[in-house]
Amino acid sequence: MNELIDTTSEDTGDAKRLRALVIGGGIAGIQAALDLANARIPVTVVEKSPSLGGRMAQLDKTFPTMDCAI
Repeated sequence: MNELIDTTSEDTGDAKRLRALVIGGGIAGIQAALDLANARIPVTVVEKSPSLGGRMAQLDKTFPTMDCAI
């Protein structure tokens, strides 16, 4: 996603009002939101569960002794 986004209109030179909606608060959703925010685009993240992180938030249940190669 390392593309530059032109946020100016050629007609008037006024800034466009870009906004982004990221659906899913897993690792990919969080990274997408960070990339958009770094490009100065306002971002809203929508997640159905009460916490962010997706499957990564459940690693302690999958590997209770943390014997995983991460």
